[in-house]
Amino acid sequence: MNKVLGIIAEYNPFHNGHLYHINESKKAVNADYVVAIISGNFVQRGDTSLVDKWSKAEMAIKNGADLVIELPLLYSISSAENFAEGGIKMLNSFNIVDYISFGSELCDVNTLNEFADVLFHEPKEFVSVLNHELSKGFSYPKARENALLMYLNDIRKYANILSSPNNILAIEYLKALKKYKSSIVPVSINRNKVDYNSTEIVDGFASATAIRKIAMTNDVWSLRQAMPKSSFDIMYDCLRSGKTVSSLSKFEKEIIYNLRKMSVSEIANLPDVSEGLEYSIKNAANSCNTIDELISIVKSKRYTTTRLRRILVYCLLGITKKDIQDSRKVIPYARVLGFNDKGKELLSGISHANPKLDIVTSVKRYMETSNNRILKNMLAKDIFATDIYTLGYDYDSSSNLDYTHPIVNL
Repeated sequence: MNKVLGIIAEYNPFHNGHLYHINESKKAVNADYVVAIISGNFVQRGDTSLVDKWSKAEMAIKNGADLVIELPLLYSISSAENFAEGGIKMLNSFNIVDYISFGSELCDVNTLNEFADVLFHEPKEFVSVLNHELSKGFSYPKARENALLMYLNDIRKYANILSSPNNILAIEYLKALKKYKSSIVPVSINRNKVDYNSTEIVDGFASATAIRKIAMTNDVWSLRQAMPKSSFDIMYDCLRSGKTVSSLSKFEKEIIYNLRKMSVSEIANLPDVSEGLEYSIKNAANSCNTIDELISIVKSKRYTTTRLRRILVYCLLGITKKDIQDSRKVIPYARVLGFNDKGKELLSGISHANPKLDIVTSVKRYMETSNNRILKNMLAKDIFATDIYTLGYDYDSSSNLDYTHPIVNL
């Protein structure tokens, strides 16, 4: 097997910045193959994917990926730490991946590694400062940021690094590589033109945030500017056929219904709920009509909007703390969403390099034959998430797509 590049991404949706990242990454390591692990129909920031996972896979394969594997739901809707760890665990299990490339504002792996070393080894002094910051009522991400800056004792050098979601995710990838003693070599590609939350199009580059907003206004000309033609064509077809899901708000009545039906103890069993937050959520659900209103009532210095949105996704999809805990204990299956001819070679290489790895090309067959309770439960969550996701379509809201939708083969 020649040089294999791994990428962990959301592609929500695939835009010119993603194309730039793939091309620059391939050049940087002289890669022969690209395997992309992508989130499915729900994403890490506590929201829906704008288009379905097979459409995202097709976009990726038409723009430089050879093999696309789904990141299981229990990783894709989790914290940055669990998202990154799930993806790295998967790439590492393939036993053929030489490099992982990620986009970040700081194109310096060595500096990012300084943070990752602290978070991986957790020196006593750092833990002490972290606990002190948490005692002030800060959210965990903010307390950790403060503690890192104080522990490393160079605010001028490090301050701006931790203000970027992409840098934070990059640090989590590096930490996970250390945890699994991986030989995969990390590569960082500088984000080009626009930042994570930018709402502008600059020289054909726009953030995924901006593109999702543009798509909902049917500004076709702007979409054409910011996406490769093949991605735009897929996106436009999804828009025209009513098969997009603009945001989690599509399911706000279902979420509030679930929260009103659930007991306080059941809400407490949702991941990320702690310290009595279940009471605030229950009270808010009993008195509001929208999830934006609910979040505005519950949000505090301790609980970020993103964390609250993830909790609402857990509520919608019936995810418990035990589900997340179990997902941390296993090497997940490789659920194939799509491939090209080179991707078929990759699959063959993976199956030879790790014969014990569960490669899922037929959900039905896997659910009928696997004896692994945790993995079957994880895949069942993926299946259920798709069934719920399609309810957000304008029409043709079919269920069981994980059983009936063909693998993208280009």
